[in-house]
Amino acid sequence: MTLLLPSRQEIAARLSDAEALSRIGATAFDDEENWGARPGGPVPAAVLVPIIWHAEGPGVLLTLRSARLSAHAGQVAFPGGRMEQGETAEQAALREAAEEVGLDPRLPVIAATLPDHMTGTGYRVTPVVAFLDPPVPLTPDPSEVQAVFELPLALLFDPAAPSRRSTEWRGRMRDYWVWPHADHLIWGATATILMNLSRVLRG
Repeated sequence: MTLLLPSRQEIAARLSDAEALSRIGATAFDDEENWGARPGGPVPAAVLVPIIWHAEGPGVLLTLRSARLSAHAGQVAFPGGRMEQGETAEQAALREAAEEVGLDPRLPVIAATLPDHMTGTGYRVTPVVAFLDPPVPLTPDPSEVQAVFELPLALLFDPAAPSRRSTEWRGRMRDYWVWPHADHLIWGATATILMNLSRVLRG
């Protein structure tokens, strides 16, 4: 049976529902972590969460980071990075997407910002959700991005799609989300942000 997705207008309305966003609240790599106890505090960052509205079904744009990078090499991520002095989250997300995948910053239509996510490496990440109409020309920077792919938005409406796994990190067992994909392992901060987006979209 094919899942009937809400309309684009309905999805936009859910993303702008302040009450639904507040129910999620900020998330962290480990809820027991004290964000304020880190030297210098968390580093502000932003990522772009692009939803491309293909006629055959919308998809969420993701990247596979280059294996040559010094941090998070070969991991699935959203385009994004540190916020520069004086930037808003929206400005930073659009700038990083332009630098990483060559996305024209005039094309995305900002729909919402999701609650912040604190990573285990000390970044406070603001996810910026944006809509895009195809075609979406991209020119990934090979020094940063190995591949660009999409996750069907319909998957985010299936509460059974993500799975929960555990691993040992810094001497403790940590739980994390994984989203199914035939070619790539989607986990970590990216998977948690997708989970937060899923919760808002499903209400």
